[in-house]
Amino acid sequence: MRILVVGASGTIGQAIVAQFGERHEIIRAGRAGVDVQVDITSEDSIRSMYETVGPVDAVISATGGAHFGPLTDLTPALNQIGIDSKLKGQVNLVLLGLDTVRDGGSFTLTTGIMMDDPIRQGASAALANGGVKAFVRAAAIEMPRGIRINSVSPNVLIESLEKYGPFFRGFEAVPASRVATAFEKSVEGAQTGQNYEVY
Repeated sequence: MRILVVGASGTIGQAIVAQFGERHEIIRAGRAGVDVQVDITSEDSIRSMYETVGPVDAVISATGGAHFGPLTDLTPALNQIGIDSKLKGQVNLVLLGLDTVRDGGSFTLTTGIMMDDPIRQGASAALANGGVKAFVRAAAIEMPRGIRINSVSPNVLIESLEKYGPFFRGFEAVPASRVATAFEKSVEGAQTGQNYEVY
């Protein structure tokens, strides 16, 4: 397969590239240090990426930012970060990429545990994650040409505990390689409309 990995330079993205790289052609996309640059908050940037890359069998999104902070400090502008990136950015990868994905191909987006298991300072991120999950479930019944769509919902990563550990006290962190296996199930399996939880 020819697989486009958006967010390939991140922790999960690198694990995905390692998981798929030996048996598939991987095109790495992201902001820097990749094969093709993309800013998922920009529709023009997404269109340009797809024009550059050409037809693919699968699009994997392992990207999307969101604001972490107390609800009492959350402003509409701060909340918009997750809406523009994690939610709208990933949805736009699908909407603008439908013609690029071959018949029977797939999209796999990324959500996160906070929508199911809330943490302090995570309301904005949880909102974006839940929106992606709902979009995937609903879009699956309308995808054209046999194209499938799923999402992967990771727990906090072992590799990210130094940065995010204080937010996730009591959570059992998972390795990025285990999260990559869920993307493998989405891309190489047959299911659609699923949210694969790696908790």
